[in-house]
Amino acid sequence: MSTQSTNNSVNSKRVITEAERKILIASSLGTVFEWYDFFLYGSLAAVIAKQFFAKADPTTGLIFALLAFAAGFIVRPFGALVFGRLGDMIGRKYTFLMTILIMGLSTFGVGLLPAYESIGIAAPIILISLRLLQGLALGGEYGGAVVYVAEHAPNNQRGQFTAWIQTTATLGLFLSLLVILSTRLFLGEAAFGDWGWRIPFLVSIILLGISVWIRMSMSESPVFAKMKEEGAESKAPLTESFLRWKNLKIVLIALFGITAGLGCVWYTGQFYVLLFLTQTLKVDSVTANLIVAGALLLATPFFLIFGTLSDRIGRKKIILTGMALAVLTYFPIFKGLTHYANPALEMALKNSPVVVVADPGDCQFQFNPTGTKKFTSSCDIAKAKLVAASVNYHVENAVPGTIASVKVGDKIVNSFDSVGLSKEEAALKMNNFAKELSATISEAGYPQKANVDEINKPMVFLLVFLLVIYVTMAYGPTAAALVELFPTKIRYSSLSLPYHIGTGWFGGLMPTTAFALVALEGDIYYGLWYPVIIAAVTVIFGLIFLPETKNVDIKL
Repeated sequence: MSTQSTNNSVNSKRVITEAERKILIASSLGTVFEWYDFFLYGSLAAVIAKQFFAKADPTTGLIFALLAFAAGFIVRPFGALVFGRLGDMIGRKYTFLMTILIMGLSTFGVGLLPAYESIGIAAPIILISLRLLQGLALGGEYGGAVVYVAEHAPNNQRGQFTAWIQTTATLGLFLSLLVILSTRLFLGEAAFGDWGWRIPFLVSIILLGISVWIRMSMSESPVFAKMKEEGAESKAPLTESFLRWKNLKIVLIALFGITAGLGCVWYTGQFYVLLFLTQTLKVDSVTANLIVAGALLLATPFFLIFGTLSDRIGRKKIILTGMALAVLTYFPIFKGLTHYANPALEMALKNSPVVVVADPGDCQFQFNPTGTKKFTSSCDIAKAKLVAASVNYHVENAVPGTIASVKVGDKIVNSFDSVGLSKEEAALKMNNFAKELSATISEAGYPQKANVDEINKPMVFLLVFLLVIYVTMAYGPTAAALVELFPTKIRYSSLSLPYHIGTGWFGGLMPTTAFALVALEGDIYYGLWYPVIIAAVTVIFGLIFLPETKNVDIKL
């Protein structure tokens, strides 16, 4: 890498050529398709579970749930290693052509796969295998796309060009939701649940064909081709990337100075906010989805705006400013969402304090990323029900062995311990406890759902839009910044791993960790400390260690 003069980096404007437009479309379309495939599984998880996991015994079901979780988040960095190495050794074009084929064929395979009742235990085993392949492929796609586009882009337009790739996750999510919704409406819920859910997976073969046809016509990155011609490619890119301190240091800076905070801001602004509206504030799903979808659509051009702006004023200041704004305003924004989306809940939280009286040794940290762990103590049961009802509470310590109870004003609701109970007994006690607790907190003013007539939709939309703007600030220039941090011969490997650890692990665990923190503290906003702390650490680390890279000429 070297630094170019700023004379040709900031002031010159030029129209994107036809060849460059083809590169942007081909790279972005393929990445949109891969995100479409990846999001299908998540969007249809409940339907898929009934088809493939419902008949399995509990132990086997637990294993499958763990594997499905691993495919979604944990496996992606391993895909980054596998395909990053190939991309640095054999080329960008063929590697991310490989990732799209693996992703597309795996997705199509899910649509063809017989259910559990047809082929038994083989069905979930094959499904998980296909899902693992999807996770691996996605781990290689992003790095390939951004490196390919960046190495074709003019030095003074790299932020603008790579910002197109940054829009693809949002567009892939929209495409998956659009196809699913259209299929549901056309077939009806019964037919969709029976067999129609396969259609969105089968449709992917058409998108795959288009994407492969376009990518086959693309040429290799000129930067990689030149390096290959000179015989300067790396023979051991993983060793050079991660076992030599000179480059490992840059990988760590990328992780803790960009992608860890980026992942948390991205998931908070596009996923956790939807969970907060529907699960915590009890806004009906149609209203919440329309608000979030509208905010995402309106904010999507800002990925390009901030990517282009970074070509003028730099990557670092935009990325870190977006994260810093998130750190400073997350709490007031989410409190504002409560005020405008469910004012009755806001009033109840203020006027009707709730106390959980429990043995502190009976209360666990309810971290449950796979959704399979069972919390059976009376304290955990009481806390989980209060969190689900969006009720703030504080814990009053009781003597060891005390069965937890919930005090709402002068009323007391006793919890129960389900250890040793049969499934039927536990279900009966849970039902009775839930009914009594629900009636008690409702009497205290806690609403069971948000009143649609009281929702200030414009203000809720504005606050959600602001959260997504933070995402676009942090995410828009990131691809260019990551590309510019690393030398050509190990660029694919080096940037892919920190990106997928940051977004897949730090970001992907955000909703689960937030729920556990809320249950721990008894405060509906307490989960925000996770993204706030991670983003704050990233900002501080980035300010100290992250270099400005906009003037780096990656072609030298």
